[in-house]
Amino acid sequence: MGGVFDVVVVGAGVIGLTSALRLQQTGARVAVVTAEPSAETTSSVAAAVWYPTRTPFQARVLDWATRTFDEFTCQAADGVPGVVMRPTRMLLRGRASDVPWWAAALPEVRALRREEVRYPFTAGWAFTVPSVEMSRYLPWLQERFVTAGGTLIRRRIDALDQAAVWASVVVNASGLGARSLRGDAQVRPVRGQVVLVANPGLHTSVRDEDNAEGSTYVHPRSTDIVLGGSFELGQWDTTPSPATAAAILRRCTELLPELAGAPVVGHRVGLRPHRKGGVRLEADARPPGQVKRMVHNYGHGGAGVTLAWGCADAVTALVGGATLSV
Repeated sequence: MGGVFDVVVVGAGVIGLTSALRLQQTGARVAVVTAEPSAETTSSVAAAVWYPTRTPFQARVLDWATRTFDEFTCQAADGVPGVVMRPTRMLLRGRASDVPWWAAALPEVRALRREEVRYPFTAGWAFTVPSVEMSRYLPWLQERFVTAGGTLIRRRIDALDQAAVWASVVVNASGLGARSLRGDAQVRPVRGQVVLVANPGLHTSVRDEDNAEGSTYVHPRSTDIVLGGSFELGQWDTTPSPATAAAILRRCTELLPELAGAPVVGHRVGLRPHRKGGVRLEADARPPGQVKRMVHNYGHGGAGVTLAWGCADAVTALVGGATLSV
């Protein structure tokens, strides 16, 4: 099959599929090679509300986040499966800070009024952002890619240079797999556990940013609500912990008493691809083996959905030989 494609993308999560689609839109013949189907990737577990979780400010990150926000906004208007614009409240326990850096990507962010918060919260922000149900969105991405002539290859590879059998240009969107495939020791898992409960009629996402007991968020979807969460660096165990689930339920019910008694419908654990130093999005100066050009796009941590389309644009420019500051 060597030479059949112009580009091969390694990885079929949201980062890989969005990169593949953008490349395809330039006229490239694209294949996606993956060891797991999209439904079994980390992306499938994501709560997937636009928000640059634990992502420090960089100009390029703001650009990626803005491009992604704009793309999802258009998709929500077009009725793309699983994409809606959802009102969100970020609650603070301390003194109100300056407007967050990521607010520049949004058309409107307002400070919560005193009467809109209750003890122990003292301040907060209100905004509307895209929310994506990955169980519906990932199949849509994959179908769109295949319908446009893309090829999905189910194959496990042990090194990135093995992808050269399909194309001489490789996009590494392997997420946590980059630790072994490219030997990047800066990539480590961040274990995230969530609890799914039936939706009693909530529509607004709520975040408790300053909870000392752990990351706490409530993200409604069409039929359920994602309750979170955990942020466990270096942990590989994907078995749900009953103790962690109980703590999540307690914190979220304290945050929103309306959740009391909501039936639990599932437990999920995902391993976020955290990278010390942030996202690696660059052309490899020394691509391995027979690879003529390799572009890396991994290490998004918990912000993969939030940055996906902007990173896909950057990947496309790099594959095309454009010069980007990365």
